[in-house]
Amino acid sequence: MVGLIGRKLGMTQIFSEDGAAVPVTAIEVESSVVIQKKTGENDGYDAVQLAYGRAKPKHVTKPLQGHFKKADKGLFRVLREFRTDTGSYEVGQEIKADIFSIGDYVDVVGTTKGKGFAGVIKRHGFSGGRATHGSMFHRAPGSIGASAYPSRVFKGKKLPGHMGNVRKTVQNLMIHSVRHERNMILVKGAVPGSKNGFVLIKQAIKIKS
Repeated sequence: MVGLIGRKLGMTQIFSEDGAAVPVTAIEVESSVVIQKKTGENDGYDAVQLAYGRAKPKHVTKPLQGHFKKADKGLFRVLREFRTDTGSYEVGQEIKADIFSIGDYVDVVGTTKGKGFAGVIKRHGFSGGRATHGSMFHRAPGSIGASAYPSRVFKGKKLPGHMGNVRKTVQNLMIHSVRHERNMILVKGAVPGSKNGFVLIKQAIKIKS
């Protein structure tokens, strides 16, 4: 089954019938439009290309304008592919939130918040050294290897560096409710990214038992 492209609106909480507070993320899911169908014969794999978020012509390049014109549904901000069987989809078809139901489990893909350059304590959770006067070792990474052999730093060593701004998938999030009149779904738990960030919503690959 193909997924949906949405926009993260933020988090809130819903109270269940027994009075428990349930943290949910609100995701706006206006109709995603099928722009292209990719097949194994032509492209080497099966996928459906979806577009989301209306855009003005000045914000879309000429090549993409020609690409969107094939579906004759206007111009869009986001273009993403979903690997799926293309037999039941047509170019120009609109995919709406009703493909999901309350209680379904989904995987949500987004881009995490960028934190810039961070040290090992913030980036990897190192405990650091003593904070007392004169220790001269507070937030440094410490020893990172020998000098004579192997005369290099092993790949994957936890060191300071760029933190965040990476593609992240959160699996097995339950759909708490679907608000058709507002083109919105509420997903139990947190999804990656900042407010107004675009996310991909897919049917969960491995359902939590």
